[in-house]
Amino acid sequence: MTESALPEIVEAVLVWLTANASLVLAAGSASLALILLWVDHRQLARELEAEATSSLAASDAPTQQTQGAAPAALVPEVYEDDELAAAAAAPSIEPESIPAVPVPEPLVEVAPAPESAPVAEAAASIQPELEVVAEPEPIAEPEPEAIAAPGPEPERAPEPAPTPEPEPVAPRVGLRERLAKTSQNLIGRLGGVLSGRTVDAELLDDLEMLLFTADLGVATAESLLDSVKKKAAGADAQRVREVLHEAIYEKLQRVEGPESEPFPASGPKVILVLGVNGSGKTTTIGKLAAQYTREGKKVILGAGDTFRAAASEQLQVWGERSGCEVIAGKPGGDPAAIAFDTVKAAIAREADVCIIDTAGRLQTKKPLMEELAKINRVLSRDIEDAPHECLLVLDSNTGQNAISQAQLFTEVAKVTGLVLTKLDGTAKGGVIVGLADEFGIPVRYVGVGEGIEDLRPFHAREFVDALFEEG
Repeated sequence: MTESALPEIVEAVLVWLTANASLVLAAGSASLALILLWVDHRQLARELEAEATSSLAASDAPTQQTQGAAPAALVPEVYEDDELAAAAAAPSIEPESIPAVPVPEPLVEVAPAPESAPVAEAAASIQPELEVVAEPEPIAEPEPEAIAAPGPEPERAPEPAPTPEPEPVAPRVGLRERLAKTSQNLIGRLGGVLSGRTVDAELLDDLEMLLFTADLGVATAESLLDSVKKKAAGADAQRVREVLHEAIYEKLQRVEGPESEPFPASGPKVILVLGVNGSGKTTTIGKLAAQYTREGKKVILGAGDTFRAAASEQLQVWGERSGCEVIAGKPGGDPAAIAFDTVKAAIAREADVCIIDTAGRLQTKKPLMEELAKINRVLSRDIEDAPHECLLVLDSNTGQNAISQAQLFTEVAKVTGLVLTKLDGTAKGGVIVGLADEFGIPVRYVGVGEGIEDLRPFHAREFVDALFEEG
């Protein structure tokens, strides 16, 4: 290879590399691209140098011949490029001796020819291997679940009515305190009559007056006076007190009923309650129902007093307080129909006790007798021997009038027990002795206060001891 051919080969390589610089750059070799750019710059500089040398030689030759000017080496010139300055300083060369340098044709961008196998392998060795990372497949978003339209809410079962809590039991107050007024009216006055005296005719007269005004009743007062005459004649006051204490106890002890009436073998126990308006009849029913409930009994009440205003409402209040169901009817309705419905409800609900209120009218005996007789017939249809108890409620405040009421009711109904109410607020409690002595009906309960626990079973010994106890 000659030296003249070397520039052409280098130029050809440079031209190829220049034409394919974009391919090299696309391959990602930044360093090779920089080298190619530098080579491209050198090629351009050489071309400019060649053109400048050619034009300089052509312009300097005539000037030297005609004007005899100094050689070009003696004329200093300023060149921007160091290489051009070096070329100008070189000795002049005849134009004929300078080989013609072919002027490169303008570059036309053409589609790159298919690379030969060696060149392709070289490019592949130069180009860094690029890992083709497959794009991840798009993850399909889950379709939203169809939300069913809310249907109508199921109807809630009605909540059972809360069972009323039983009222707290207040501390039991002594019977002596409850009977203080009656004790003062009878025993207190007795102490004033007997003070420092012996039994004589004058004392017996004073004692008779005291007994007749103590609401004992005429027959009972005479009976007690006879006991004093026989057992304490000529004795002192203490002996008179002892004789009266024992005589009253004997009368009350005869009417002391059992602690509670027995329950029937099957079905509910039916209790019919009688009494005039204002005697405390409805209140007694409510307290009695509360006591049975505390004992674990299931109780149903019948509001049979359909004639007294607000009697049914009053019983409803007691039913709520004691947790008992109340069977009621229309105002002015038939009491026998209420009694019938109450018994039917008691049987159906398997109640233990059935307590029925009645009307308290005493204008005439005949309507009252017919009404009570009808109620008795209705009650005995479904339950044999019903009513099992028939309680007569009497107000102790009425004194001897309670004896008259007892007489009327015992004529029209089979009364099995007495209830003496309001003994804590009256001085006429001695009527209980007269009732026991005249009728001989068991005294089942005594009312000595407003509380449920103040409806107490009657005990003769406790009652008499409380009367004669000195405060």
